[in-house]
Amino acid sequence: MHTQPAPPASPSAAPRWVPGATAPAFSPADLLASLRHVREPSVVVRGPDGRLGVGRGGQLASVANGHSFPLVASLPPVYPEWLGDRAFCEQVGLRFPYVVGEMANGIATVEMVLAAGEAGMLGFFGAAGLGYDRVETAVRRLRDEAAGRFPWGVNLIHSPNEAKLEERVAALLIDAQVPLISASAFMALTPAVVHVAYAGVHTDAAGRVVRPRTVFAKISRPEVARRFLSPAPADMLQRLVQRGLLTPDEARLAATLPVAEALTVEADSGGHTDNQTLTALFPTIVGLRDALAVENGYSRPIHCGAAGGIGTPSAVAAAFQLGAAFVTTGSVNQAAVESGLSEPGKALLARAELADVAMAPAADMFELGVDVQVLKRGTMFAARAKRLYDAYKTYGAIENLPPKLKARIEKEMLRTSCEAIWAECERFWASRDPDELARGQRDPKHRMALVFRWYLGKASRWAIEGEPSRVADYQIWCGPAMGAFNRWTAGTFLAEPKARTVAQIGRNLLEGAAVITRAQQLRAAGVAIPAAAFDVRPRPLN
Repeated sequence: MHTQPAPPASPSAAPRWVPGATAPAFSPADLLASLRHVREPSVVVRGPDGRLGVGRGGQLASVANGHSFPLVASLPPVYPEWLGDRAFCEQVGLRFPYVVGEMANGIATVEMVLAAGEAGMLGFFGAAGLGYDRVETAVRRLRDEAAGRFPWGVNLIHSPNEAKLEERVAALLIDAQVPLISASAFMALTPAVVHVAYAGVHTDAAGRVVRPRTVFAKISRPEVARRFLSPAPADMLQRLVQRGLLTPDEARLAATLPVAEALTVEADSGGHTDNQTLTALFPTIVGLRDALAVENGYSRPIHCGAAGGIGTPSAVAAAFQLGAAFVTTGSVNQAAVESGLSEPGKALLARAELADVAMAPAADMFELGVDVQVLKRGTMFAARAKRLYDAYKTYGAIENLPPKLKARIEKEMLRTSCEAIWAECERFWASRDPDELARGQRDPKHRMALVFRWYLGKASRWAIEGEPSRVADYQIWCGPAMGAFNRWTAGTFLAEPKARTVAQIGRNLLEGAAVITRAQQLRAAGVAIPAAAFDVRPRPLN
């Protein structure tokens, strides 16, 4: 039996919209003007000539009259606060689904974390690469100034060459009751990150699981995501119990909970990166999260945010369209007023274009051949660091370096003898990690690695301190987002480095993303939205 489709409703029977004080927008200029009102409900209506337009205010009517328009679609308000997962914001206590990432060596300063929190965003202190005392000072200050006022967090970075420091920092984060931890650069689970994930977990009077802190795992590979999305291995939990770092009850609960309850899915970014594409990586990780949640019977949500390449409103809007609960920015915040980077370093970033980045050996994972993405324009760091790594891979000791190569390294990079740098390394590691020093003393190849790592570590310090004699050696972690950000801000108030506060950067990115989201909604409804609607320029926001 075949049925005929119902005839279309007559125009007079279709819902109508009657304008209020504001006439509907049909012209390109009026449509652009209407997008400034994203916080108001909008309607899509059909004009007398058949064109679709956008109305605000007014009211619906069931009877056609000379002042009404056929209603095509109704759209709710769009707020920057609502772009991500509102459940995530409510759980963490945020106004905006926006995270200021943990740029290492304290570049994400205490001031940056506080400024982000004051603006309704979440900031993570950049503890990676710092000595224990500096991390402790920063954590104590954040606890005193931020606790009870707004959410805040601290980075725990995987430190394969300094496992004891990693564990000390993890213990500090637990003892200081840091509420949010961003775990980054982990390729596998370590006792430190498992300890920080589960210490203090318990059930309340109603039998609900309570976790004193939330781990955000920054990942860019499915196999690493799987480890954080699963309960920690039973043998690792048992060893932590034997060491007195977890109680038997904590380990029992841990066996039913994922290590992390938030993931930061990191695409092509500054610093440690796998140069992944967000549109390919994010859905893959979300699918894995959903499958493991079913497999393990989790009852609590695991929120996935997006990072890497987030430097324009279009990128923010795209990340939320992918389903991100939140976005995390990194490179663009190095240029912020609150950043720990020097003024000369910020000036270099302000001139960066999309292609002005390169991969270079990482100081913290030098021997493993792990790279970081850095600024290329205005600095020779990437090329010089690669030359050091090539020498390390080719030769077994400093003494085996060809004389010409050794002389070039000493002249261009070290600016003194390898032996003098080794003496400095001995003093440094004697206080920071005597085991590392002992290994360097007995292993000539490791001694060479420590000397070369001296340059990589110092290159970041020179950029932070603004050392004028070492501009060509500045190591500034940077991804393509910085170039896109500079293009977007060109000719606006945010082109001026002194105007680039964390709050203005974040608010403008989110505000622009809200406008672009509305423009796309209208375009999907059939409205002929001008291309200029997707180019939302920065403006000072309160």
